Amino acid sequence: MICIQKPIVIFLMGPTTSGKTDFAILLNNYLPINIISVDSGLIYKYMNIGTAKPSVEQLKMVPHYLVNIVDPVEIYSIFRFKKDVLQAIKDSINSHRIPVLVGGTMLYYHVLLHGWHPTPPKNIYFQNKMLSCIHKPEKLKYLYTYLKKIDPLSAKLIHKNDSRRIIRALNIYFSTGLTTSFFKKQDGVRFPYKVIQFSMVVSNRFIAHERIKTRFFHMLELGFQKEVEELFNRGDLNANLPSIRCVGYRQMWSYLNNEISYQDMQKKSIYATCQLYKKQITWLKKWKNIYFLNIENKQLSLDMMLIILKKNMNLNL
Repeated sequence: MICIQKPIVIFLMGPTTSGKTDFAILLNNYLPINIISVDSGLIYKYMNIGTAKPSVEQLKMVPHYLVNIVDPVEIYSIFRFKKDVLQAIKDSINSHRIPVLVGGTMLYYHVLLHGWHPTPPKNIYFQNKMLSCIHKPEKLKYLYTYLKKIDPLSAKLIHKNDSRRIIRALNIYFSTGLTTSFFKKQDGVRFPYKVIQFSMVVSNRFIAHERIKTRFFHMLELGFQKEVEELFNRGDLNANLPSIRCVGYRQMWSYLNNEISYQDMQKKSIYATCQLYKKQITWLKKWKNIYFLNIENKQLSLDMMLIILKKNMNLNL
């Protein structure tokens, strides 16, 4: 019998190759959960092997949200993610299941907890005109002084030599008549649920790097090249799309486009994944109120997680 006094959402974070999905599916044996993906790659259809997407069998075992929801040609914004994930959480709670957000796209978690500041698209004409000023100190100084006049709050957060951010702030103002500060106030609503946060961790980075290499070569064995070839041959996709910029896909795309050798594709893919791992760990080291779970002892980590959940959720397990 499970008694939940108030809606609670579980975050199961962690770096790439840390076994988050498998662990969440294991948790389903003990609690009625829905898995809500927080992964910027799993949203895409037809991109299964390179994103380490859960298998068809796994997707059937536990209800999954935000998996296979857009075509690779589409642009999926952070604003849309927030809207989709909040609806998925609401649906889960209404069906008396516990929402478990699983994935390693740390920016998405940050947006949920702290809000997102939507800004309008760039005015390319204005931007190109302003870019001609960035190498002229006296003009950049004038632009910064003007920014301080129209939007002192933003100017206070931007260094006087940060030409990119100065131009972006002025671009927003001249495109809309509104300041960056105004837009930053539009999504100040914090996450409306109590959150219990966990992260899978690897004992050291050397083990993590070996796991990354092993998984990538396994992807190649599963037919990763053929998967990307099918995307490559569609004709409506290109290397600048967010889907094709996913780690592994952009390197394989470059190989298929005769820009790099097969060996370089392998090295660059593994290196890029290691860099992704490093960035995710950097996020997690700064994260507050989080319980770390060692992936090398799943049962011990699961027992620890259940004890914490029982204490925080008034569960009778």
